[in-house]
Amino acid sequence: MTQATITPNDQPHCGADGNWLNSLRHLARDIKISHTVFALPFALLSSFLAASHRSHLPRIGEVVLVILCMVFARTIAMATNRMVDAPYDKLNPRTANRAIPTGRLGQKFAWRAVMVCSIMFTAMSGGFWLFYANPWPLALSPLVLAALYGYSFTKRFTWCCHLVLGGVLAISPLAAAIAIEPQYLTTIEPYLLAVMVACWVGGFDIIYALQDIEIDRITGTFSMPANLGTRQAMWISRILHAASIVSLAWLTRNSHILGSNFTIAVTIVAILLIIEHALVWGGKRQHIHIAFFTVNGIISLVLACLGLIDILQP
Repeated sequence: MTQATITPNDQPHCGADGNWLNSLRHLARDIKISHTVFALPFALLSSFLAASHRSHLPRIGEVVLVILCMVFARTIAMATNRMVDAPYDKLNPRTANRAIPTGRLGQKFAWRAVMVCSIMFTAMSGGFWLFYANPWPLALSPLVLAALYGYSFTKRFTWCCHLVLGGVLAISPLAAAIAIEPQYLTTIEPYLLAVMVACWVGGFDIIYALQDIEIDRITGTFSMPANLGTRQAMWISRILHAASIVSLAWLTRNSHILGSNFTIAVTIVAILLIIEHALVWGGKRQHIHIAFFTVNGIISLVLACLGLIDILQP
């Protein structure tokens, strides 16, 4: 297999740091803030489930800190990913117009943004200790940061990178639970929600990778579709999504507070995942955007909204 050589000369031009407002705008556009919909709803759902374990709702300040931590964490992960992938993005027609490969956004600005967001993430984690006497978020924040920095490099040496991404996003419900009520982690519920997120994200990231099979093989980027073939990769995706439904059903059965509304949500999610796989059946790529963003965005919102209704209703 012929691989493209990535040389230092392939690094994007870094002179775009002059106008920081333009750089900030390009960064925000490139990291797709709208994709926060994939993880934030699960962090909020987990926050309310954890609070219900102590028989009351989370405090407004706690919810604000969870949201801020999620925003900073996602910015760290996506900006790091864009920097690490920039030399490879230049070779991919689908990604060649991203801000760093084209020089609209400088590497220095992106690194600074990552550092600032890392400091803010740590500070927000410390807020739980300062205001709510909970030191665990701050104590565990270095491990979370390591996971956020590290994911982007896994595509260089393993086709299990999709599972790693799922694992990183699965941190969100666990971290939210620790932040609101650490004792909630003595139950199986937060782990079932985390397994659901890990399997769901890993499954749809495999689908997303169908777009780049050819260029991944040329550049030596690891992915299940590129390394295992479309058919085998899609079967793994289906198994992961089936496992996510099993985790949700198990969570519903074990929870003392999730009831009929969440059961309806799980049924809707199962139907949506079937639709998602029908859209890309046989490795078809023309509907990947719908399957990846639209369907999965609905899934996260349906689960969070109907779950919160169960938690909040008298």
